[in-house]
Amino acid sequence: MDGKWLSKLPIKKIVSCQRVGGGDVNQAYRLTTSSKDYFLLVQPQQPQSFYQGEIAGLRDFQQAGILAPRVLASGRIQGDAYLLLDFLATQRTGNQFQLGELVAKLHQTLSPNGKFGYDYPYVGTSISFDNSWTASWIELFVQRRLDKLAWQLEHDRLWGNPEEQLYNVARKIIMTTLEQHQSQPVLLHGDLWAGNFVFLTDGRPALIDPAALYGDREFDLGVSTVFGGFTNEFYTGYQQVLPLNSGYHQRLDFYQLYYLMVHLNKFGSSYAASVQRLLQKICSYN
Repeated sequence: MDGKWLSKLPIKKIVSCQRVGGGDVNQAYRLTTSSKDYFLLVQPQQPQSFYQGEIAGLRDFQQAGILAPRVLASGRIQGDAYLLLDFLATQRTGNQFQLGELVAKLHQTLSPNGKFGYDYPYVGTSISFDNSWTASWIELFVQRRLDKLAWQLEHDRLWGNPEEQLYNVARKIIMTTLEQHQSQPVLLHGDLWAGNFVFLTDGRPALIDPAALYGDREFDLGVSTVFGGFTNEFYTGYQQVLPLNSGYHQRLDFYQLYYLMVHLNKFGSSYAASVQRLLQKICSYN
């Protein structure tokens, strides 16, 4: 990141700019000034609107009393979208029971209009999803997300006829199961893997990098189980605040499938076997 680019940011006296981990989507930097530190996300050659969903999510988190980075500024410099946030000083470990309580608190925030969706679409670098408001969780999750992923995977030749047939069987089971389950639209993180929570130096848990939407709370919990990083204490803390309904173990598999299909779409065939195993597992519920 060169000095000319940095000079256009709405902050003064930048002393250093250090590249840090920002996930697989953004370029991320720690900016140090004479008075404080900032966290900068950059998406090269994208419009300013690239970050509108994340900004809305962080502001909704703040309104819900969820500890998360505060949005300071956003814009576009030399064709690159940027998002400037508070820098959170963190430590490696913390109290996962409290983290579970924090996510449960997030899930107590009800949809403002009683519907599923969000004011902004999910915008990714490999695939995007329509979050237009709907009364149906099945429409939002199955028809707009799973079906779109399935089409894209077939189009990109990342799976063939056997996987397509497995998906069609699994889809019927998912549809039938969700029809029998009463979903309530609550505020979701939308990308709740272990890289998207931190513990501050005072021990408090915080959530970062939201892909927010209003949906069934089991969506977040299913995603949390895919790559690990959440301990038993996390789920205990969550359930003490918001106990899960019967049958949730099977339904969490639906959201694991979604997340693995996203990764197959984005990163390729290294995720193919995991997707196929999960499809077979869901088909066995018939």
